[in-house]
Amino acid sequence: MTKKEKVQLISDTLNNLYPVVDAPLEHSDPYTLLIAVLLSAQCTDARVNKITPLLFAKADTPQKMITLTVDEIRAIIRPCGLSPRKSKAIYELSHIILNEHGGEVPQSFEALEALPGVGHKTASVVMAQAFGVAAFPVDTHIHRLAYRWNLTTGKNVKQTEKDLKRLFPEDTWNKLHLQIIFFGREYCPARSHKPNECPLCSVIGRKELFK
Repeated sequence: MTKKEKVQLISDTLNNLYPVVDAPLEHSDPYTLLIAVLLSAQCTDARVNKITPLLFAKADTPQKMITLTVDEIRAIIRPCGLSPRKSKAIYELSHIILNEHGGEVPQSFEALEALPGVGHKTASVVMAQAFGVAAFPVDTHIHRLAYRWNLTTGKNVKQTEKDLKRLFPEDTWNKLHLQIIFFGREYCPARSHKPNECPLCSVIGRKELFK
């Protein structure tokens, strides 16, 4: 199978399994998405979706968020883990959005990545899901599957993102990154993976998977 054929098979399979994809993190606007993505670091989307309604009931805008103290934010988001760092980042980035961006979440990678607690992956999710800008956020699911499917060397997420962007058409990135995440959770987990039963690994997985 050529790499081109492999890419086509992956695209066809994922489009068949997930013709419509919705963002897994519940949000109502770019700001609430930004906060939800920040909270999702080393935390499941399911847990984030349980915590954000509690936080957003008190503060769903940067104007409201800065009326809370860091300790009040931390108390709410504690179940998401890393609460000392995340609460401080949420408080500080809310101030920056108000003071430097007119109260609106900035619509550029550079400005987003300059915010406390916001790395390239978080910025990519916001750019893709909030603003419709082509991006390919690479999380652990995508990084793992891209390596399993021999689409990347798997050395780091930066290289994986570069390789996937090179292989797949730009107009598919925003949908594709979600499709791969859903596929990884449902068919291709990190543990207890059964490659012979996986719709894609059974066809294109690395040989060492089957030893």
